[in-house]
Amino acid sequence: MSQFDGEDFEGQDFEEVLKRFEDMLANGNASFFDADELEDIIEYYFQWLNYDMVKKAIDFALKQFPYSSGIKIKKAQYLSSQHYTKEALELLNEIEQIESSNFDLFMARGYIYSQMGLGEQAIENFKKALPLAEFKDEVYLALGVEFLNEDKPDDAIYYLKKAIKINPRNEVALNELSLCYDLTNKAEEAISFFIDYIDEFPYSYYAWFNLGLAYNRFGLFEKAIEAYDYAIAINDKFSSAYFNKANSLAQLEKYREAIEVYKETFKHENKEANTYYYIGECYENLNEFDEALKNYNRCVKIDAAHADSWLGIGVCLDAMNRLTEGIHYIKKALEINPNEPEYWYVFAEVQQKLGFHEEAAMAFQRVIELEYPDFDVWLDYAKLLDEAGYYKDCIETLSEGIKYFPDVAEMYYRLGVILIETGKRNEGLENLSKALEMDFNKYTEIFEYSPALKEDTEVLELINSFKN
Repeated sequence: MSQFDGEDFEGQDFEEVLKRFEDMLANGNASFFDADELEDIIEYYFQWLNYDMVKKAIDFALKQFPYSSGIKIKKAQYLSSQHYTKEALELLNEIEQIESSNFDLFMARGYIYSQMGLGEQAIENFKKALPLAEFKDEVYLALGVEFLNEDKPDDAIYYLKKAIKINPRNEVALNELSLCYDLTNKAEEAISFFIDYIDEFPYSYYAWFNLGLAYNRFGLFEKAIEAYDYAIAINDKFSSAYFNKANSLAQLEKYREAIEVYKETFKHENKEANTYYYIGECYENLNEFDEALKNYNRCVKIDAAHADSWLGIGVCLDAMNRLTEGIHYIKKALEINPNEPEYWYVFAEVQQKLGFHEEAAMAFQRVIELEYPDFDVWLDYAKLLDEAGYYKDCIETLSEGIKYFPDVAEMYYRLGVILIETGKRNEGLENLSKALEMDFNKYTEIFEYSPALKEDTEVLELINSFKN
């Protein structure tokens, strides 16, 4: 299957052929085209996803060249694009009976199997295409992408590197390789690869961009920004570099600079909902809630299903003492994405502020059910239960939380305090002892939880015993 990058269709010759074909369809003027010209016309319409014209071009081509394998393969691709995969595969099988060594046939079949989610069959066909390929980087790229689809990023890296070795300017392979490094947490290897690549091809803005991504994943945000700046210097219309540079600036809490760089992306691409969201987040971090609200609202105007922005609106309204108004937007976020524990966490805290303890408790339980990764939720849920007077439930919650986070001193501090306060002094002191042993420096949390324990001789003696 021919892989066009768009430039193949530029030039006067192809434009004249295309115009002649479209005039023929519009006016019924007879005209001759050779098989290669028709294949190019079909591929052009494929590239622009104009399937109506793809079909017209294929129908005409098959009338002129009914035995052309190339055009039949195009028909199989068209059938697959319209979800007639069975018919597409049957047609390719017929072609194979006549031409068993057709590169385009195996590539087309591989892509069809890939679209069907049949990775093994796709890989098998791509491998059959390999010895027949004039440009093997195309096949290595297809294999790399398919192994990536199969959640085998290490295998994908192997084939993508082979594609890049043959064609170092294969930008798709570079980007897919960057993704593989991300999925395998090989940030150091990614940095090393792209530095070596840039030594040989210093004007590849894609390589500088991917080096920036690798630095970013490693938490080296200053270096990431430097790499993005090089990408922008080479291609000042590269919107992704501006966007990711802004993300790195935000990570460094340089929110005002980040906002200006996010805005740069609008000069080079359509205004994206996600960009408005991140601008809103920067303003929120600056406590400029009016500006944050403006940008979150711009986001949801473009994408009404952008749940993070609905949540952001709710959080900003809460910060502006408009909580009863804000809860509507938090609920909106939950309607869009009911399985996001972060949303339920915010919802729980808001319900707690409003004094709806039962609703807050149910929300905290949902956060826990959704396997929220941090221990804070157990402490906050326990605090709610404690304040509401559900001491037994509070103790049970903390005990359950310790099973999930057995190495977190704060859990033992909190449990120790509540046990002492509910008359279970020996158990309480035992848990405080564990906490002090684990992290003595956090002992002041005892008094934050219960200021009255500053006068408790036994607790003070226990703390002093761990000082040395």
